[in-house]
Order: sequence, then structure tokens, then C-alpha cells
Amino acid sequence: MTFIGSPRILITGAQGFVGRYLVARLLELLPPNGELILLDSHRAESQLRCRNLLADITDAVRVDEIVKTEQPTHLIHLAGIAAVTAATADVRLAWAVNFAGTQNLALAVAAFAPACRFVFCSSAEVYGASFVDGKRLDETALLQPINAYGAAKAAADIMIGQMARNGLKAIRLRPVNHTGPGQSVQFVVPAFAQQIVRIERGEYAPKISVGDLSTARDFLDVRDVVEAYARTLTMFDDIDNGCAINIASGNVHLVRNILDELLALSPIKIEIAVDPARLRNSDTPVVRCDAALARRILQWQPMHAWQDTLRTVLDFWRAQK
Repeated sequence: MTFIGSPRILITGAQGFVGRYLVARLLELLPPNGELILLDSHRAESQLRCRNLLADITDAVRVDEIVKTEQPTHLIHLAGIAAVTAATADVRLAWAVNFAGTQNLALAVAAFAPACRFVFCSSAEVYGASFVDGKRLDETALLQPINAYGAAKAAADIMIGQMARNGLKAIRLRPVNHTGPGQSVQFVVPAFAQQIVRIERGEYAPKISVGDLSTARDFLDVRDVVEAYARTLTMFDDIDNGCAINIASGNVHLVRNILDELLALSPIKIEIAVDPARLRNSDTPVVRCDAALARRILQWQPMHAWQDTLRTVLDFWRAQK
């Protein structure tokens, strides 16, 4: 798995949770004459073979300028409002960033760097209500988003597919939930882990407040997701243009079991208390995707054991001051 020629890879959201892991992985794969162009809305520390650019992807003029000037050979689009709860809290922002920001990037590539290979990181949330019967969904499943995050991602996903039919070099990846050290507590695994660590430190009573634990989700380690992204970039020219690919394990974890596994890793006996304020009805009690296409096309499969992933998240919070 390697890049051909002198790749100039533009990464949006490069300083985000997934972006930091992807940058590290691509630096391992990058040839000596390659370069990463890290695009984000805030400044980051300089790294060898990386250049940092500041931009808001909702600014179409700035996006046009960057693509025209930089002439990337590849662009992987990670930037966005990443949490369903955050998108629900500010629907206008979710659409402005997750749809319009994606549109700005795709139009800029089509106009100013048509040879650039565009990888759009969509989401399994685009399937929404199609998960209702609990079956594994493949990429032909109907897109029926049930929240603002999924809707904006689905609209962008459809747009990229349409633009690929009209000449844009693009691939759409639809990852399931993923976690790892450094993820925001807006997400369930780090939210549990942070509470457990605060209890271990004596900051809270030995009782963890939770919402609905009955849902089941396909989860991946962020490093496995990043490996799928890296493979897509290196193998892009061998994949059908416009292709949509699920990135998933095909298995599910009950949220209650995730909490129990984290609690088992703690030396403290902790009580579970359901907080009515945290309870929300779920229209998708089970989220499960079929990743046969990723296995066949990308020769990819998850490599990190779930128990190890949970342990790394818990240890990350233990290391925080």
C-alpha cells in the first residue's frame, strides 16, 4: 500500500479527532517527495512534510483560493459537525458545514483541480430509518436519515455521487460509530470513561448517570477507520468512480454492555443510575452495516480488539490532569 508519484494530500478537519490519527498514518505511507496540506479552522503545530492552512469550509471564496493555489492530487474531507447532538442543537450550522461546506470543496475541485481525487467521509447515519428491522445494511440500502446530522450528510453524499457521474473523481465512505483516545465527551464511550475516571479520583460519588442503554451500535476503533481511509487514498484509481463503501465491523455492541465492560476495567465498584433527563427515544435501536464491499475492494477489516479500544479510552482519561 503506497502512493504513486508526488502526492499532495489536502486533509480537511486535520486537527480533529479522526484527522490527527489520519495525519499520523499518512505520514507513515507518504513517499519522501509527498506532502500533506492540513486544512482546519484553527492553527496547529508544524510537522515535517505538513503545511497548515487556516480556512472555514463554509467560505466558498477561501476554499476556491486554496484548491486553485495548492492543486492537491488528493483531498479527503473530514471536517464537519461530528456529533448528532451538536447537529440537533444547531441545525442551521450542521447544514452550513456538513452540506454547504462539502459542496464548496467539491465545486472547487471540479472547477480548479479536476484531476484531484476526492474522498468524502460520509456516515452510516445516512441510512437512518432503514435500520428499523435490525438487519445488516449494504450500500444499496435506502438513505432515510432521521436527524439533522444524518440528513446533511445524506444530502452531501447524494451530491457527491451525482457530481461523480458528471466527472468529479470521488469516492464516498460511510463509517459506523468509531472511538478512541482523544474523542470528545459528546460521544458515548468517552462520556462513560470520563465519568468513571472522575469517580476513581474521588471527584464524584461512585454512581454513574446514564440515559438509554438499550440501543445497539456497530463500533470501530478509530485506527481501523483511519486504515480504511488510507487504503482508499492509496487505491483510489483502482476503485469505481463514485463508489459508496461502508466501513463497519458487521457486529453490534449493546450500549449497556459497553458500560459494563468499562466498569469492569475500574477497581472501583460503581452504581449505574438512569437519569430521566438523559433518556431519549431512539428510532434506530440497532445500527448494523454490511462491510463486504470494504473487505473486497480495500482488502480491509478491523484489526483492533474492542476490549483493547475501551482500555485505551479509559487510560487516556486517566492520563488527563
